[in-house]
Amino acid sequence: MAIAGRVTRRQLVMESLRRYWFKFSRSKLSVVGLAISLSTIVIAVFAEYLAPYPEHAGFYISFEDALQPPSWEHPFGTDEYGRDVFSRVLFGFRFSLKLAGVVLSIVIPVGVLLGLVAGYYRGRILDMAIMRVADIFIAVPPLVLALAITSLLGPSLVNAMIAVTLMWWPWYTRLTYNVVSSVRNEPFVIAAELAGAKPLRVMFREILPVIVGPILTKATLDVGWVILIGAALSFVGLGAQPPTPDLGTMVAEGIKYMPEYWWISIFPALAIAYIILGFNLLGDGVRDMFTE
Repeated sequence: MAIAGRVTRRQLVMESLRRYWFKFSRSKLSVVGLAISLSTIVIAVFAEYLAPYPEHAGFYISFEDALQPPSWEHPFGTDEYGRDVFSRVLFGFRFSLKLAGVVLSIVIPVGVLLGLVAGYYRGRILDMAIMRVADIFIAVPPLVLALAITSLLGPSLVNAMIAVTLMWWPWYTRLTYNVVSSVRNEPFVIAAELAGAKPLRVMFREILPVIVGPILTKATLDVGWVILIGAALSFVGLGAQPPTPDLGTMVAEGIKYMPEYWWISIFPALAIAYIILGFNLLGDGVRDMFTE
């Protein structure tokens, strides 16, 4: 009977996965987004093996090879220091995903936890305190807030992560608060409370599974936005500093050589657009997965 029970649960899981994949794959653009996102992750993880000149991602100068146009030897050309732009773009994927991964791994737990507490205890002082602080952060345009925080802390990749983290958590708090408020008085929540379940159990065992879909959808869409904000900070000199192969920094460095040496800025900019496009399309598919 135990074996049969395990097989039945496994079948249920497999059936759920097939149903989710069916909803996701109905949109060809979502599948394209998944392919782009996976390729981005592969490039980021194996950059040193895929890059033809991995040493160009660090301190490297060869003025003899400077400002060469795209060729078979250098598909994206070389920059003003003779570094292979293609190799640096591949490493730029790593730093972009590192920024998004660190930021979202912090803001999602913090934002969701605060939203859960505020939504569950709606109408109390705790609710008012959490949501008013969140509203203050949301009232300031995200990029302006990130610029202000990074200017105060100083230009670096770590400080850019801190700045984006501080400006991003309220959006997850607001999303979670709205969804929790809508299910707070549902029968399954009331039944759990009447059965003697403690508030933490109700929040994490009864309510949290219901809101996983919206949170996962937002997280997927936010990867692109976080990378875009990080690139904007680097573009104005407040993010990763040279010679770090950050995509935003590479675009900024190449601007002064436009339009004659266009490849120095254009290819990193296209890389940013590639990442954002992939995760936005993937987010649309994730949203369809959780749509009844």
